[in-house]
Amino acid sequence: MTVINDKRNGKWIWTADWTKEDSKLPRLVWFYTEIRSKSAKEEMPDAIRITADCRYKLYINGKLLQYGPAKGDHEVHYLDTAEIGSFLTSDINTLAVAVLHYPEDPGVGNHSMFSSDIPGLYIEGPDTILAEENSALSNWESFVDRTVSFPREEVRFAPLQIHEIRKKSEEERILQSVIVRREEEMPAYLHRENMADRPIPQMLLKEHEFSLPVSKVEPDSKEEFVLSAGEEMCAFISLCVSKGEGARITLLYSECYEQENGKADRTDSMNGSLQGYSDQFVIGKGEISLLEPYWFRTFRFIKVTIETASEALTLDSMTYLETGYPLEVRTEVTTSDGTLDPVWDISLRTLRRCMQETYVDCPYYEQLQYVEDTRLEILYTYAVSGDDRLARKSIREFARAQRPDGLLNCSYPNKCVNVIPGFSVYYILMVYDHMMYFGRPEVVREALPVIRKILQYFDQNTVKSGPFAGLVDKTGGINEQGELWSFIDWAQEWMDTTGMPPAGLHGPITMESLLYIMGLQKAAQLEEYAGEKDLAEHDRALAQKVQDAVRRLCMDEEGFLTDGPATQTTSEAGLPAESQRSQHCQVFGILTGTIGSEEGRRNLLRSITEEGFARCSVAMCYYLFRALEQTGLYEYTDRYWDVWRQMVRNHCTTCVEAEFYARSECHAWGALALYELPSTVLGVRPAAPGYAKISLRPVPGYLQHASGKVHTPAGDLEVSWEKEEDGSTRAKVRCAEEVREKIVESGEFAYA
Repeated sequence: MTVINDKRNGKWIWTADWTKEDSKLPRLVWFYTEIRSKSAKEEMPDAIRITADCRYKLYINGKLLQYGPAKGDHEVHYLDTAEIGSFLTSDINTLAVAVLHYPEDPGVGNHSMFSSDIPGLYIEGPDTILAEENSALSNWESFVDRTVSFPREEVRFAPLQIHEIRKKSEEERILQSVIVRREEEMPAYLHRENMADRPIPQMLLKEHEFSLPVSKVEPDSKEEFVLSAGEEMCAFISLCVSKGEGARITLLYSECYEQENGKADRTDSMNGSLQGYSDQFVIGKGEISLLEPYWFRTFRFIKVTIETASEALTLDSMTYLETGYPLEVRTEVTTSDGTLDPVWDISLRTLRRCMQETYVDCPYYEQLQYVEDTRLEILYTYAVSGDDRLARKSIREFARAQRPDGLLNCSYPNKCVNVIPGFSVYYILMVYDHMMYFGRPEVVREALPVIRKILQYFDQNTVKSGPFAGLVDKTGGINEQGELWSFIDWAQEWMDTTGMPPAGLHGPITMESLLYIMGLQKAAQLEEYAGEKDLAEHDRALAQKVQDAVRRLCMDEEGFLTDGPATQTTSEAGLPAESQRSQHCQVFGILTGTIGSEEGRRNLLRSITEEGFARCSVAMCYYLFRALEQTGLYEYTDRYWDVWRQMVRNHCTTCVEAEFYARSECHAWGALALYELPSTVLGVRPAAPGYAKISLRPVPGYLQHASGKVHTPAGDLEVSWEKEEDGSTRAKVRCAEEVREKIVESGEFAYA
């Protein structure tokens, strides 16, 4: 067998049956050819190269082999290799490709799927697969499946448009010829020399099967039942039925049962109902129908509703192919607190579901890669697997999301404008994290120009004179009331202002200045690593100036950092005094050194134990935990783990978006345990770029003992510790000699 590696025989192909009207809608197009393994003339390839504008699913003999390409944009389009050799039999083999093309208009397409006006399927293979005659492929056939439509899931905001309505076809399906496009017809980014090799592995495809409670539905009747996967799942659905012409089948996908007043026990079917998006099918004439929605579905429960016409319908099988990034978990931790074990489990499952071809905020509603979410998801990935392939893809994608003003589109790939000013700072933190874990200079050098433009935006939007001089000016506001959204957190106290501190209604937001300070500080470390010492000194000096302004203007008489300038009195801003205080400002004040350690400890402790503070939600707990650690208050994490313990008690199988805004059941910014247990409780973290040095300093907090294996780019460490009766901690570490030599902060450890 031979591997195809000659790009000269690659061809962009498309169906001859394509109209102008097809170009205006999401359309599904099928391509077929036959491969004869016993060909005497040509050996069959081990692999072909494949991509599409904008999605493909590749089948060999009816089995889904892979799908792609990995999400890109109009600058970078990815080309995949498909290892088909082991799937070919000694007989005639069918190669089928289903291509889904979205118009570029996000109003009728998927927001994160970039496409061109000239759709196509690209194949590199031997002449036996690509036999061209007169600008057509003689051995391929195709058809446009116009029985399926992809409606908007919601009227206001529909970033997916992946759910389907499939109508009964009264017409016989006629296969059409396949044309070969000239490469010059295609946009430049789809030219062969401009396409990039896939930078991440193919997605997981793992088979599961439902046990169906019903095998047959009689004519003119209705049957309804619920299937459970037992956990939140991302999977391709396949339902096989026999006969039942005219029957209507609805598959409703839901993450949980919801009660009238919100969510509680996610499995409470007595008091709750299933809500969500649906696929709808009408069965045509034929012996067997295979119902397979194109895109993967996110679900824990599926409500199946069947309404038959004059013919009975038989349910043959219902299977699903679990999919997602093939994350290899190599870290494991056990602690004295057994309630954290299921928290670890739901956190790991959440990360898996939110790792697809990009990191995603949530797999059910948006499947968009947001900067703040992704920074944390990447850290959690590093902590449990040491895999940075998807992280590097994300870093480069966000770099391409930069606007002329310097800010990043806060979610990307995304064809729509979506900008949260503070989120651009999390990109700087993302690059800093990668430097510390992997020390790849080329990643830092590539990101630094992007970082400079981000910082330049904040510098240009710093108040130059007047009463608020030195602070980052008010740039955004409430969601959908302007181009920029000043979201900080889904704090309960900020829900009416869509996650923005109410101080932002009237003037500068202190958190945006604190984020700018943090961005300058981390940028200085990146610049120093890249040998740009003058820039590093400049950024540290600038950070100091903004800190001085925050201390001068955003600190009240009790020494608390306020959400906006403290001079915004209740009469001027119409705000009660207590609404000006948040845990967030104290946390970021501590982490940036804007307030001192003793002052920060006092402020943070009071924000925990007293009323009158907006408190960090799930999304911000990572930063809260860092401040608790830094101020010696880590034992207070016990009470914050209650948020996750409540998820477990409510039978959640993944981490919710926020305690007070649980729209999404699966948001990986909440997978905090994956970092906290190995990196803080066991204490294994990088102490120098590229893990050249290792910090090994456990933080016990309220725990009595902990042990586990932590995988790092420098090697594995087995760590265990327990508290003695006198309050001291006895610890052991086992690792390879070359790993042990890198440990520079170890406290008093016994080496085994």
